[in-house]
Amino acid sequence: MSGMTLVGLRVVVEVARRGSFTAAADALGYTQSAVSRQVNAMETAVGSPLFERRARGVRPTPACEALLGHARQVVAHLEAAELEIAGLRDRIAGRLAVGAYPTAAASFVPRAIARVKAAHPALAVRLGEAGSPVLLRRLRAGRIEVAVIAVGDGLPDYDLDGLRTESVPGGRGPGIAVANGHPFAAQSEVDVRDLAGQVWIVGAGREGDPQFGAWPTLSDPVIGHEARTWQTRLGMVAAGLGASVLPGLAADIVPRGVTWVPVRDPGLVERRRTVVVTDENRSPAADAFTRALREG
Repeated sequence: MSGMTLVGLRVVVEVARRGSFTAAADALGYTQSAVSRQVNAMETAVGSPLFERRARGVRPTPACEALLGHARQVVAHLEAAELEIAGLRDRIAGRLAVGAYPTAAASFVPRAIARVKAAHPALAVRLGEAGSPVLLRRLRAGRIEVAVIAVGDGLPDYDLDGLRTESVPGGRGPGIAVANGHPFAAQSEVDVRDLAGQVWIVGAGREGDPQFGAWPTLSDPVIGHEARTWQTRLGMVAAGLGASVLPGLAADIVPRGVTWVPVRDPGLVERRRTVVVTDENRSPAADAFTRALREG
């Protein structure tokens, strides 16, 4: 089998994965004739047909199935080596410490980490979760390079002097989390007038830390429970103990048993936003991560 090549193995793996020469050519950026030549060369090296030509695509032969078990490992190791070498050439390497408030840390920040890792494989990103005031203290102390915080109405007026701030695209508007069995769970939207009389599960933490209260435009809301973390709040919601305010950023990551529903409230002016904060002279790694956050 001395006629085998790495290119040939990669083509065979892709043809088997896609089920056709045309689809494999598109995925690899080759012409269909180039894919056919590589498969023919591999069949010559193996001494047996690798694919059964059918009316709609191709199917691996037993000889191909035997080869694929090894070829996939070879291709995977090759791709890992390519990433590692690319990382050595990449000027963005080392470690980057990032901090984010809990909702952001559970929703869009991990996606930004994945984008940065794909572009800069030699960069190791460490994510910490804390409230915005704590994150700013860590940033000024040099313990993190990037802080993802929430600012706006109902939140402290943070001291951002000497820091670089950039807004991050927001998600859906504000809403509430309710148990799947709650009457609101079957609705596409809830009118704020229907929130009267609901029992609320609110946040509880250290003084000065931002917390989720009851719906902000309600008068005399009924507070049923307080919880320090959003995971505990949503666990109580899932148990049917009440409703909880939850921003649209977290709409797609609610746990089992919980439904997020938007609220129609003409009297609510949503003036909270997510901001990424760094030093004025931030590192190339922090700059790359900030761009990834802005990409959504």
